[in-house]
Amino acid sequence: MTKPCIICVAITGSVPTKADNPAVPVTLPEQIESTQEAFEAGAAIAHCHVRDDEGRPTSDPDRFAALKEGLEKHCPGIIVQLSTGGRSGAGRERGGMLPLRPDMASLSVGSNNFPTRVYENPPDLVAWLAAEMIAHDIKPEIEAFDLSHIFQAARMWREGQIADTPYVQFVMGVRNAMPVDREVFDFYVRTVQRLFGEDAPWCAAGIGAQQIVLNEWAITAGGHVRTGLEDNIRLDRQTLAPSNAALVQRAVALCEDHGRPVATPLQARQILGLRPA
Repeated sequence: MTKPCIICVAITGSVPTKADNPAVPVTLPEQIESTQEAFEAGAAIAHCHVRDDEGRPTSDPDRFAALKEGLEKHCPGIIVQLSTGGRSGAGRERGGMLPLRPDMASLSVGSNNFPTRVYENPPDLVAWLAAEMIAHDIKPEIEAFDLSHIFQAARMWREGQIADTPYVQFVMGVRNAMPVDREVFDFYVRTVQRLFGEDAPWCAAGIGAQQIVLNEWAITAGGHVRTGLEDNIRLDRQTLAPSNAALVQRAVALCEDHGRPVATPLQARQILGLRPA
C-alpha cells in the first residue's frame, strides 16, 4: 500500500502526570521540545492540551497561543490540532482557543462514559463548537467514541455544520466506552466509507496497551494513526516510554513493516484538505 500514513502525536492530554511517567511534558517548554522530537521522528500532527502552573488541565487561550507559536517556530509545517475536550473546561470555555485559528481542533459530537465520569457533549455546545470551527477555518477531527458519533458527524456534514468531509478518529479502549474489537473496527471503516466516500481519510487511536494494536490495524487498513503519551505511557508492560518520539518511532517502524510511507506535513495537509502552513 503506497498511500502515505499520517501520524498524529498526542503529546500530553489531561490525565497523565509525571508521577505516571517522568517523560510526560507538562510545561510549555517541555511540550514544545517533546513535540519537536516527535515531529523529527515522523509526526505530522500535534494534538495539544495545556496545563496550568499546578499541572492541571486548562483551556486557557493564552497558554494555547504560546504553545501554538512555539510549535510553529520549532516544527515548521506541523499541523497544530488543539483540543476542545471536556476535561479542560466547561461549556464554551472549551472553545476559547478557537479564535487562534489552529489548523485543526478536536470535536466530540456526542456523550459517552469515561472510567469515572460521563463525558458530556450536549448538542447545543457541539453545534457552537462546530460553528466556531467554520468561522475560523479550522478542520475538526471527529473523536468517535461510539458508532452513533460517526452517524452524528454525517448528519452535521449534510446539514452544513461541518464544512469539509469529516476526518473521523475511532477512539477504542477507553474503559466504559468502546472496547478494542476487530469486527467493530472493520465496521467503523466500512461505515465511514459508506457515509463519506471510499477515499475519505480516517484515523484510529487505542488507549494504553491497545495503542500499538490500533496503530497496526489502521496502518494495514489504509487509515492514519495516533500515538503519544496522552493515550499510553508505556512501550510494554515493564517499560515506560522514554518520550513521545519513541512512540512515534514505533508507529514509523510499523509503517515500514507494512510498506506504508509516512506522510510529510505537506502531504498530510493535502490529504486532509488543509490550508498551507
